[in-house]
Amino acid sequence: KKKHWICKKKNLKKQNSSSRTGEMKKHAGAEKKRVKRSLGSASSTARDSGSDPPARKQGVKKDVFQLFAEKVRDNKGLESRWAVMEEARVEYFRGKDFVSFLKNHPECKEILEEDKDLDAEDIANVLLGKNLLVRCDRVTKTLRPGKKKLSTWPAHLEIFREDQAFSETDAFFAWTFEKRHPLWQTLLSFFWPVLTLAICLFPVYPHRCKLIVLYSCAGILLMILSLLFVRAVAFGAMWILLGKRVWFFPNILAEEATLKELFRFWPKKDEEEPPKWTSRLFYTVVAVVVVMLLRRHAPDEAARARYQRRMSNIIDDVLEWSPKLALSGLMENQPPVNITEAANNSSDAAAGPDHTDDADLDETQDEEEAEDLANSDIKT
Repeated sequence: KKKHWICKKKNLKKQNSSSRTGEMKKHAGAEKKRVKRSLGSASSTARDSGSDPPARKQGVKKDVFQLFAEKVRDNKGLESRWAVMEEARVEYFRGKDFVSFLKNHPECKEILEEDKDLDAEDIANVLLGKNLLVRCDRVTKTLRPGKKKLSTWPAHLEIFREDQAFSETDAFFAWTFEKRHPLWQTLLSFFWPVLTLAICLFPVYPHRCKLIVLYSCAGILLMILSLLFVRAVAFGAMWILLGKRVWFFPNILAEEATLKELFRFWPKKDEEEPPKWTSRLFYTVVAVVVVMLLRRHAPDEAARARYQRRMSNIIDDVLEWSPKLALSGLMENQPPVNITEAANNSSDAAAGPDHTDDADLDETQDEEEAEDLANSDIKT
């Protein structure tokens, strides 16, 4: 019986061990199938991703708000200015101008795709959150003497230290990203060295080219000076007579202005208080005194002729110089030096400066007599 019971026990152990090994084999087979399925699915997804180029493009797609910010900044409809903020020049705009710009140009929001229905405040807050904008504040917050309100476009800004949130009331916002330069600016950067080299080579130009360059530059310079003079005279006359500050071509001396704004003729509205009558009277007397002094001490005809002769000699020296005359037989065409005259000149120089001083005095007296005769002829 004992032997029979021991044999049954051994058979049960064998059955249990065989069942356990079978379960383990089944579990291992299931795990292998799962691994194969996962590998197959991964390979299929890799094939799909490799065969689908738009999905890869979507992975490296640029932020729509970045594109929106670049588009808005390049648009001339949003009025902006340049200022200094923490020792750096920044381009900034006002909050109310941003709201009115999006109202007048709703097509700019089409680039936002799903977020195109957002209002101006939400879009600006998103731009602030993405560090594409930064809210600024004016440095000087007190009124200057003689002004009723603060400057509309301050020249110096600082970062707004409180909440970086959008606001329309007296809030300024500066762009933080670098603006893309257009093609014409890139071409102009290559053109400037060529222009500099051409200016340095002006002395070797042909005579006709020198005349064209000279008269063109002189004409442009005369036009600019005449425009500035007439502009200043008109401002002074209206300021003295009417008490109005009227600057025609108000942006002609602006540092940052487009070509259209640069040649805008009509002046801006005068927002400052009118000047006092005492200051107007004072500057009237100063202007009359300056005009009388200029009229009294104006050069006469002889002096003007002398100045004109000197300037024409300088211009002729520049225009008539050529490398051919400098490098060819210019020295050969010079008359031969007389030895006796050279000896006499050396003896006069050794004799002392008295003879030369007398000769100079005689020459100056002759010139003064000639000028007096010319003045008397002009007066008669």
